[in-house]
Parts: sequence; structure tokens; C-alpha cells
Amino acid sequence: MTTTTTPLFQRRAIWLAIATTLVAVAGAAWLIHAPAAMAAKTEAAPKTPPVQVTTTQVQQHDVMVYRAGIGAVSSMATVTVKARIDGQLEKVGFTEGQDVKAGQLLAQLDPRTLQAQLAQAQATRAKDQATLANARADLARYTTLIGQDAATQQQVDTQKALVNQLEAAVQTDNAAVQYAEVQLSFTRIVSPMNGRAGARLVDPGNIVHAADVNGLVVINQIDPIAVQFTLPEEAVQDINRAQQKSSQPLSVVAYDRSGTEMLGTGKLILVNNQIDTTNGTVQLKGSFANPQHTLWPGQFVNVRLQLGHRENALTVPAAAVQRSQDGTYVWTIGDDSTASNTAVHVAQIADGVAVIDKGLVAGQRVVVDGQYKLKAGASIVEPSKRSAAKPEVVGSAK
Repeated sequence: MTTTTTPLFQRRAIWLAIATTLVAVAGAAWLIHAPAAMAAKTEAAPKTPPVQVTTTQVQQHDVMVYRAGIGAVSSMATVTVKARIDGQLEKVGFTEGQDVKAGQLLAQLDPRTLQAQLAQAQATRAKDQATLANARADLARYTTLIGQDAATQQQVDTQKALVNQLEAAVQTDNAAVQYAEVQLSFTRIVSPMNGRAGARLVDPGNIVHAADVNGLVVINQIDPIAVQFTLPEEAVQDINRAQQKSSQPLSVVAYDRSGTEMLGTGKLILVNNQIDTTNGTVQLKGSFANPQHTLWPGQFVNVRLQLGHRENALTVPAAAVQRSQDGTYVWTIGDDSTASNTAVHVAQIADGVAVIDKGLVAGQRVVVDGQYKLKAGASIVEPSKRSAAKPEVVGSAK
């Protein structure tokens, strides 16, 4: 029996050919089916859903231009009423915490000592006036006698000198009487102005002195009343320009701490003549009529200094304005409902409204809520339109 054996190298060649054929067939199959599979996978992937935001349109209308600051109410004038002489306080003529009028009696000191001094001065003046009258009568007689050669010129001259001396004495007496009357008037302490009396600092029966520091009572003028406030130094030029354009004092409006209740409207009466270099601010003061006492000394208020009107100003809600290292910007929405980052210049922000003087036009849509989700080019949808804008799924998995 004869056995035929295939050489080893022939068997290896056969297996290599078979493996090569299988690899080629598998590669061809992959090339045919892979693009279709990848396309199906791509078609099955949904688009990025739109970002839900709230938008509004840029409005155009006239707005008030003003500078806002924080201030404190102070009395227009403050007087510490003190005694100008020493004496015992007999009575007071005011009620603590009540209004007083100019010239109203506030306190009465014991006047008896000064009344006696006045009487003494008046008596001295009366005596000197009598002596002067007698000297003048003698001078008249000497003048007559010298015409009759019955008196000498020396007698006439001596009498004239005596009359002049007594006239000077009477003038001194008049001054002494006037001084005594003034001193006596100091026993009646009256209010120097209309205002509101504070707490009584001295009770009747006490001895008061002109050197006392605290005085008897403090009176504050609260109608009209003042509001002092500060603004940044860059506001000075705006204020100067506004004052030059207006023939009337600039208006100042005071609000409570929350900024919701208006307490009064006044006029600007002071722009300080220098800027405080320690904090870069300038001090201002407004005068307010205060008949209802809505403003009170020591009260903190929000102040708005009105500089004029800006006509046809572009406004957006303050929430639309965003800030970055490059400045302020807003997210604007195009006709294709995609978001864009738009740089703007803000002229003023107040009462939740921002005035834009560069970067926007009237009617543009800007985002006021949901900005933190946005990227340039992102699609947006508003809450009211959400149900009508469902994300589309293009294609399906096969």
C-alpha cells in the first residue's frame, strides 16, 4: 500500500491563502455596512435642546436723569440756648419737644440784682443831668454879664469847660443805664428762631452761668430742613452742566431707607467747594419744606439729584445687564431665535431699569432670565412657547 504525504510547506501555503481570503471578505463587508451604521447612529442622535429663557423688547421713551446717593437729614439751623449772665433760673416758658416761635420766652432768671443796678445808674444819670442844667444856666448868666463888663472872659471859659465836662458825664451815665438795661434783658431768655425745642437741660431753681457748656435747651429748625448727602467726584461735572442749563435750582428727592416711599422734594442749595480726597466724594445739601415733619434730624435717607430728562432713551430691565471683565453686555436674540453676546454701555440704572446709550436699538429682544445657561449661538425658547417648540428627532435607528 502506497501512502502519499503532502509536503509541509504546501499545507502552510494553502492555509495562508484561506486566511487571506477571509480577511478580504470581512474587510469588504465592513466597508459596505459601516457607513450605513454610522449614518444611522448619527441620525438617531437628537439635536441639543433649546435653552429656556425669558426675553423682553428694548423700549424707547423719555426718562429722568439723576444721580443717587445716601444722605442724612439735619436741621437747617441748630441753636444751643445759653444764659448770658449768671443767675438763678426762676421758670421756663417752653414744653420739651414742642415747637417754639422766635421771641418766645424760654427761661426767666432772677432779675432783682440787675434791676437795682439799673435803678442806681438811672439815679446817677439824673443827678448829673441836674448838675449839667445848673452849669448851663450859670454859663448863660456869665455870657450876659460879660456883655455888661460884669464878668471876665476867664469865668466864661471855665464855665464852658464845666458844661462840657458834665455833658460827657451824662453821656457816660446814659451808657451805664443802657448797659444795665441790656444786662437786665438777659434775664429774659427768648427763642432766637422758629423751631422744635429739645429736652430741658436745667430745672428751675438752679444757678446758671454764662460759662455753662450744655446750656438750657437745644432748638432745631426742622421746617425747612436740610438733607446732606455725597456723590462720587465724577458727578461734579454733570451737576455743573445741569445747573448751567437750568434757571432754577436742581430738584432733590428724598426717599426712605427702602427707597419705596418718597419723603419730600426739595432744591439743591450747596455743592461743596472741594472734593474730599480721602474718599473721592463731594458733599451736597438740599433744602426741603417739612410742614408734616416727614423728615427728622438724624434720619438716613436715599437721595436722588435730578439732572434733567433724557429724550427717546433706550431702556431694558436691569436684570438683562450682565458684567464681565470686558465690561457690561446683554444677551440679544436674533430672528432665528439664537442668542448673541452684545456689548452695551449703561448710562444709568435705577428702579430696576437700565438706560442704554450704546449697543442696542429699539425693538431688539434681550434676555432677562436664564442667561447663565446661554452660549453664543445657542437656540432659545420662551416658557410660553415651550409646548409648541418640541425638540425634533431626525431619523431613527434601524
